[in-house]
Amino acid sequence: MKRLLFSAALVAAVGLGTVAAFSQANEDDVAAAQAKYPLAAKKGEDSHAFDKAPAGATNQGKFDDKSWKFGHAYDPPPGSKLWNPVKIKMLAGGKVTGGTLFSATDPETYCAMANAGYDFIWTEHQHDARDWKTTQRMWAACPFAKAVPGVRVAYTDEREEQHALDAGALVLVVPTVRSYEEAIKARDWAFFPPLGRRSNGGGQAFAIYNGVPGGYRATINDNLVLILMIETLAGLKDADRIAKIPGVTAVFAASGDLGNHSGYKQNDPDYEREINIVHDAALKAGVRLCGPYAWVDRPDFTCFQAGSEAGAIARGVKDELGKNWNTQPVPEVGPWAKKAK
Repeated sequence: MKRLLFSAALVAAVGLGTVAAFSQANEDDVAAAQAKYPLAAKKGEDSHAFDKAPAGATNQGKFDDKSWKFGHAYDPPPGSKLWNPVKIKMLAGGKVTGGTLFSATDPETYCAMANAGYDFIWTEHQHDARDWKTTQRMWAACPFAKAVPGVRVAYTDEREEQHALDAGALVLVVPTVRSYEEAIKARDWAFFPPLGRRSNGGGQAFAIYNGVPGGYRATINDNLVLILMIETLAGLKDADRIAKIPGVTAVFAASGDLGNHSGYKQNDPDYEREINIVHDAALKAGVRLCGPYAWVDRPDFTCFQAGSEAGAIARGVKDELGKNWNTQPVPEVGPWAKKAK
């Protein structure tokens, strides 16, 4: 019995010593953390941060997100120059054209279009079922092709815009903007604070544009091209307000859907009135005016969507072959024979 009691006492003593050692180590860790994070809340204590700011903070008094003064941690360096050639050309008043990659998913096809002479590539996500992994892979195949990567997302949505921008889009086209409120959301998801509300979570864009002067995070707000498409009667109602939203680079008079949503076609007085409403909104706001490439000679339009990859191939072959284009004979028999009517 004495031997058992002695053993129990020994274990208890060792246990107390271990607890004491752990306690001291914990106190040392707390002290080290406090030294490393001097403004952090003390362990186990309410810091009352919502009601009171630390000494030296810019934003004093009770926390208020509406009056928050944004800091300068992400300011672009003084004298930073634009590095997106499309943004540079648009601000100078030049005409820019996007070639439409409608359904292709092969990086080689994308890169061929991106080096064919367009200003940007309009990668289609509204009317095609491609996924973002496919688009990301295509853009990564030739990130510094002549045409910068651009995309028409499916609709105004934080996830859609986040995926597009994290993948590397420098031209963001948002379709069917139906109201001023929706346009504000489209802008907010496109830009980092303080202009917008884009999340800073990394992505391919940070790797591709890692070496741009001033850094990607600090300069992308100035370099991003945001184009909002006016396609409905509701959108026309708010066209003036939409075009004036800070961050909007251009408004797009959607030639097809404005007819689709109104019941009129080009050269009908009602249709032309719709287009002119978008035209006037762009002029009053001092932003660029976009439309289909067929309107390249239409007054005040300086931003265009060209045809798809299939059309570009056909036009290129016709231009290349000249008088030899489409001159193959029609056999009398076989699968290439002229079909009976």
